[in-house]
Amino acid sequence: MAISQELLKRILLDQREEQRWPLIYIRRTAEKTLEILNKNQEIIVLTGIRRCGKSILLEHMRRVQASKNDYYFNFEDERLVNFSAEDFEVLHQTFISLYGIQKSFYLDEIQNIPGWELFVRRMYNNGCKVYITGSNANLFSEELGTRLTGRYIPLTIYPISFAEFSYACFSIPLEQQDFSTTEIGTLKGCFDEYLEYGGIPAYISNKNSDYLHSLYESILYRDIVTRYKIGNPEAMKKLLFFLASNCSKEVSYSSLLGMINNNGKIIKSGTTISDYCGYIENSFLCFFVTRYSDNLKSQQQSPKKVYFIDHVVARVIGFRTTEDRGRMLENIVFIELKRRKYDIYYYKTTEEKGSRECDFILRDGVQTFQVIQVCTELHDPATKEREILGLIEAMDKFALASGLIITENEEYSEIREMNNKKYNIVVKPLWKWLRIES
Repeated sequence: MAISQELLKRILLDQREEQRWPLIYIRRTAEKTLEILNKNQEIIVLTGIRRCGKSILLEHMRRVQASKNDYYFNFEDERLVNFSAEDFEVLHQTFISLYGIQKSFYLDEIQNIPGWELFVRRMYNNGCKVYITGSNANLFSEELGTRLTGRYIPLTIYPISFAEFSYACFSIPLEQQDFSTTEIGTLKGCFDEYLEYGGIPAYISNKNSDYLHSLYESILYRDIVTRYKIGNPEAMKKLLFFLASNCSKEVSYSSLLGMINNNGKIIKSGTTISDYCGYIENSFLCFFVTRYSDNLKSQQQSPKKVYFIDHVVARVIGFRTTEDRGRMLENIVFIELKRRKYDIYYYKTTEEKGSRECDFILRDGVQTFQVIQVCTELHDPATKEREILGLIEAMDKFALASGLIITENEEYSEIREMNNKKYNIVVKPLWKWLRIES
């Protein structure tokens, strides 16, 4: 049964009335990119985890356009439960009846409607500028790839970065690289706040952990369990709890299978676990990093390292006996590397005296251009030696003369000589590295 124009009109008017600019607005670096893309004809696709700020960016673009009569619609409304592809025509007619003929569409969380890409393509072919948002990476890639190839520009939106957070708090220009004593103290204090509150915009404002639990439940049940028709939601919940509790650590599908099945056979195979992890990654809740190997089969069979979209989200939904600050710092570095669109691996080799690791291997095509270690501090000689030897192992593997160690506060460089070679070890504080624009 087609949805009525009267109901759509009421929803449209309600949504106009409900739109509010946040009390605390944090400017996003993606705004500049969007304003440039606005001049192109292509469809702009904003993807990212729920509540990371996609809708606010959409509202920002509407304000840039300075139009009160554009076509905005949020498909996350319970009254649209029966909305189908055929109803897009009724929606378009309702738009015209309320706001006249317009050429700009702003369609929020559109992935909820099967066949949405056919309507979007038709509007694009009619010369309209279309902005869409969605919270599922895989569905968008499938539908955009099959129906809208060559017609869209994707942009992944992440939670608030430290650069955005610190600029909002103290207005220190993002391009600034050198800081006064006062500015350094200010940025260090700001980083402590960022460690505490993370990058989810609403949580930065309300500081209520119940909000993060609610966000997690929404992602779990709406974006994963319901969307992929998971028959055993408790198994998925158990999996997510384990992943959050082991953030920045290695996991394997076999270990995850054993963990879920420790009180009985709930999941039958590692393939199901692999699928579950793919569903989680598609929701942008967490990511899995592959161990680097020259052998593709070895890469696929090796354990993955797991990182969450936000270190505070992982802390709230997981279990820890200690703060484990180093793991939080590593997670923050990973998300920043994702934001900078790097191709990321980790490196590990096993020797007779034990394994050596390097946290991040950054590649561009077939070339590795940087290797990075992350730790809280290097004051302890044993810690420093472990981190440097792991870094040098990776530098040797990829024929690099320099490597980076990111710590919480230290900054210096040193030359380490080993095996008749010289290695440049650069140490930078995380708060400063995060301020560097890619």
